[in-house]
Amino acid sequence: MRSLTATFALILSGTAVTPATAQEFPYGQNLTFDVYRNGQPIGQHTLVFQQDGANRTVTIAVDLTVRALGVVAYRYQHNSKEVWSNNALQALEARTDDNGQKYSVSVKRGSAGLAVERQSPAVAVAAAATSDQGLQPSTVAREVLPASMLPTTHWNMSQVGQSTLLNTQYGTRSKTRITTVGREPVKLANGATVQATRYHYTGDIRMDQWFDDRGRWVKSAFPAMDGSSIDYVLRE
Repeated sequence: MRSLTATFALILSGTAVTPATAQEFPYGQNLTFDVYRNGQPIGQHTLVFQQDGANRTVTIAVDLTVRALGVVAYRYQHNSKEVWSNNALQALEARTDDNGQKYSVSVKRGSAGLAVERQSPAVAVAAAATSDQGLQPSTVAREVLPASMLPTTHWNMSQVGQSTLLNTQYGTRSKTRITTVGREPVKLANGATVQATRYHYTGDIRMDQWFDDRGRWVKSAFPAMDGSSIDYVLRE
């Protein structure tokens, strides 16, 4: 399931041109997607929005499990919390367990931009000819990114106007080209249909996303590297 590991890492991955900067916020308190792999349910992706005037907190939980012959073959858990003020990201904390490999990302807005601290898991290193290095300690890195950069958490439609996003699993830049495909109907979990605009992502992020006329994220779809199809279906 190593190919799924790389795929989910990327989906968690300019100028704002969309309803995310409008006065009326398009979401209620919750947003939940059922996630399917080749038509079979593998878990949920849930967001909780808390609004306090110009301040907003977004809490995200992703819990995915892939089974083969009744045995867990792959497990992915991601939890993050974003703090926004006047539609500008102020802080972000994220923790990811990617099939046993653990990552953490901390972001704080400062005078120079978004100060990012990222921690990657220990990596097993093959034995050299004369020495066995074994497991190496976790890697911690720090970087300051542009203040306008948006995280790869997908609810904010303004991301379709950017060419680089902050990957919330790795804490690194994800370069992507986003093009408008057109209007399409999107079927929700309850059987209802909403009209939405489809956007195609290429580069470090490879997927399709749909946003409705209110600016809400209503669907995602992408091929995993093992050839399986991943679909996000919105509960309404």
